Amino acid sequence: MARGTGLPAGYPALLDELKQRIRAMQLKAAVSVNRELIALYWHIGESIAERQRVEGWGKTVVQRLAADLQREFPGISGFSPSNIWRMRAFYLAWTEGASRLAQPVRELDFAPPPPEVTGIPWGHNVCLVETVKDPTVRLWYARQTVEHGWSRAVLVHQMESDLFKRQGKAVTNFQATLPPPQSDLAQQVLKDPYNFDFLTLAAGARERELEQGLLAHLRKFLLELGAGFAFVGEQHHLEVGGEAFYLDLLFYHLRLRCFVVIDLKMEPFKPEFAGKMNFYLSAVDDLLRHEDDQPSIGLILCKEKNRLVVEYALRDTQKPIGVSAYRITQRLPVRLKGSLPTVEQLEAELGNRPQGANHDG
Repeated sequence: MARGTGLPAGYPALLDELKQRIRAMQLKAAVSVNRELIALYWHIGESIAERQRVEGWGKTVVQRLAADLQREFPGISGFSPSNIWRMRAFYLAWTEGASRLAQPVRELDFAPPPPEVTGIPWGHNVCLVETVKDPTVRLWYARQTVEHGWSRAVLVHQMESDLFKRQGKAVTNFQATLPPPQSDLAQQVLKDPYNFDFLTLAAGARERELEQGLLAHLRKFLLELGAGFAFVGEQHHLEVGGEAFYLDLLFYHLRLRCFVVIDLKMEPFKPEFAGKMNFYLSAVDDLLRHEDDQPSIGLILCKEKNRLVVEYALRDTQKPIGVSAYRITQRLPVRLKGSLPTVEQLEAELGNRPQGANHDG
């Protein structure tokens, strides 16, 4: 018996186990319900699209359908006219141009939606359909959402920052310095350019200010780096030959199973940056790397880069290094701040403008 409770000694462990099982079941049930809901919305969208094509259904019929469904199922949300139109758009976005759309309605064999879209909530699907017109790009974002469990806000952020075009675009020597498939996976982890739009730095800012700014917004910085990065430390101390050296930022990547050293530069890339990073990686592999870890990777983040110069600098470098640019918001110089109107002044000016006035004066 558990002391003072009157319960068997193994009861707390059993309770914890059952709690975990119930939570797992709830999660599976939620996923299952979502898949059924998306399949239903797909079917409704398919039905409307086909009848519009064959029988010429118009806006009035869809409005009536929405009203009848809401009346018949008052406890179920999602049957508003606007949402039913979204179901049609959802279906067409993934099937536009498919040969089976030419089949008569009565002979149509309703095919299920792609597995990627049933794995994410309806709100995510709406964002994808309304934001991304290219089916290939849309499918990529859907797969990334399923793989990384992105919330809708994160998905919107990744689309707005054009992640598809940036992912895996860093200039690296991974093919020559890492074995497959580690080289391919590492390439996909890095992007170019990195978008630090959450930072505002003066034009003459130094590396330390950039570093402090990134750490002050560590959550946003980690989101931009991508899934798998775990922060180890800033200005991480290494002692080599009795001399002290400091790494700007040190991370560990959980999927790559290796340390990632980040060197920040507030200037364009220079070939000597690669030599310095090569030295850092040798030291990290010797002093920090565990025998089960993969070779450490370096990422040099520069204000800008010349791709050919980077390729030459990395060609004969022995350690795996990537080079990317970054984008930040420049803060206005103090001397200009007083000369530009504030938002309040602009609003007041617009509010006082006579009606009918135009930009021509």
